[in-house]
Amino acid sequence: MKKTDYGENEKGSLSTPLKDGFHMPGEYEPHRGCVMIWPVRPGSWPYGAEEAQQTFLEIAFAIAESEKVWMLAAPEEVEKVRDAVKQYWHTRSDNSARDIPPEGRGCLPARNIPPEGRGCLPAREEHAAKENCPVHGDDKSQSLTPPPIEVLPIETDDAWARDVGPTCVVNEDGEVRGVDWQFNAWGGVVDGLYAHWEKDNQAAAAVCKALGLSCYDAQNFVLEGGSIHSDGQGTVLVTETCLLSAGRNPRMTKTEIENTLKQYLGAEKIIWLPRGIWQDETNEHVDNICAFVRPGEVVLAWTDDETDPQWALSNASLRVLERETDARGRKLTVHKLPIPAKPVCITEEELAGFTFEEGEDIREAGERLAASYVNFYISNGAVIVPQFGDSNDALAVEIIGRLFPEREIVPVYARPVIVGGGNIHCITQQIPLGRF
Repeated sequence: MKKTDYGENEKGSLSTPLKDGFHMPGEYEPHRGCVMIWPVRPGSWPYGAEEAQQTFLEIAFAIAESEKVWMLAAPEEVEKVRDAVKQYWHTRSDNSARDIPPEGRGCLPARNIPPEGRGCLPAREEHAAKENCPVHGDDKSQSLTPPPIEVLPIETDDAWARDVGPTCVVNEDGEVRGVDWQFNAWGGVVDGLYAHWEKDNQAAAAVCKALGLSCYDAQNFVLEGGSIHSDGQGTVLVTETCLLSAGRNPRMTKTEIENTLKQYLGAEKIIWLPRGIWQDETNEHVDNICAFVRPGEVVLAWTDDETDPQWALSNASLRVLERETDARGRKLTVHKLPIPAKPVCITEEELAGFTFEEGEDIREAGERLAASYVNFYISNGAVIVPQFGDSNDALAVEIIGRLFPEREIVPVYARPVIVGGGNIHCITQQIPLGRF
């Protein structure tokens, strides 16, 4: 059995995480790090992706304050990306952009970080010697040690790490493994968003190999990381519009799809929400509409405006959540999180900066984007929350702050990401803390 390809178990039957005692943890559980991908695709990121790249760096550095970040890039882009990381770090340090207190520079405070992750960054073997640490070292005049952002030479078709990266599962002994789903650009020849996705489909296995992760081969099943959300205790959220779409697994029944999810996520119960965010081009991924904030509690994208197309979609999901229980039999507590008060739409100026290839989904000026504050990333020490320059931005930060009192809330202006079609959760994929 290859380390990166789980085929048959000791009894000779097809091995799955469930059979091997693995399950998908909650995103609020401790991480070893986070996978991201450097954005370059002209059909997703306008004007040479310059704004997108700066926003990706801002998000990466916010995450890297409490966990490692692996940034994927094409081999010919690696040195350029490394230089961009260094430049951003120096600019950020010189300008004290986030006004980080001395105890938070280079070394992590112990707050909300598991013992394995406390102390000097990063919490693993790649950490530079303590004498190079600006807090622990003898030479206090040394430049600040950058957060752990490692650039990996792995080429992809675009930058959606959530959907093309491995979904990780863990067992009670603390072992972590990856799951390599088939990726077909959110619908393949039926309604996929671009014509070629071969590199994206190879990314999960490549990441597992680079990190030394054993990997389950689930290439017979089309799925994206943004279409599933786990509470870490046997419950997984999905949407019917996505998982039952004609471009994914059309030969499988709903029951067969559910059973496959249970096998590969170690899940006991799948909660099917009917809809997601209106005009979400992923066929309405669940990570835009609903997410666990802890076992038994979820946030739901919401609007009180009955004239907004989102109202009916959110209400349909609310009705399901109100009558459902999780795998442990708990009634779910639903926290409503408003969508932006004003629809976020592509402008003529932004449209002029795209270069679309043949077979790629072409955006149109005035097109409403699937902007949602639910699309946040939970790092070991913070929650990175998208902002849109909207009147509901501050309210979203306030609500999420109440739901995560133990974490710092880091708002990031994310319009340069949403114009690509997704947001902060879509461009990140957590790797759980544990033994590889």
